[in-house]
Amino acid sequence: MPTNQLNPRIKKVWRINDSIWIIICFLACFVPFALVAAIEPAEAGWAGAVALIVAVVFAALFVLLVVVLPPIRYARWRYELTDDYLDIARGIFWRKRFIIPFIRVQNTDTRQGPILRAFGLSSVTVATAAGEHEIPGLDNNEADVLRDRAAELARLAREDV
Repeated sequence: MPTNQLNPRIKKVWRINDSIWIIICFLACFVPFALVAAIEPAEAGWAGAVALIVAVVFAALFVLLVVVLPPIRYARWRYELTDDYLDIARGIFWRKRFIIPFIRVQNTDTRQGPILRAFGLSSVTVATAAGEHEIPGLDNNEADVLRDRAAELARLAREDV
C-alpha cells in the first residue's frame, strides 16, 4: 500500500464542500413542498409530510457526510511517488488502487479552488490517455514539488524509450 497521507486539513475542505451541496439539494427538494403546504391549505397534509421526510433525510445525510465519512475517507486515502510510477489508493466501501506508470503520463497539473485556497491546500492532477487521477488536499509547497517531480519522471521515462 502507498505510504503518504493527505494533509489533515482536507477533512475540513470535504466537510465544507459536502455541506454546500447537501444544503443546495435540501433547499431544492424542501422549498417546493413547504411552499405548497403554506399556500394551499387543502394540500398541506401531504406536502407537509413530504417536507418533513425531506428534512429527516437531509439531517441523516448531513451527519453521515459531514461528521462520519470525512475521517474514514482521510484514513483510506494514500499515495506514493516512486521513480517508476505513481501509486494511489482510495475509497471507503469500494477500494480503488491506481498504479500509473510514468511512461503513460501526458500532463501534470495543480488545481486550487476557493475552499482549498482558504486552507492553503492544492490538488495534483496526473493525466494519462485513460483519464485523470487527482491527489487532493496537499500543502501548496508539497503539491508543487509532487507535480514537478512527476513531470520530471514522466519526461525521463519518455526519454528512456
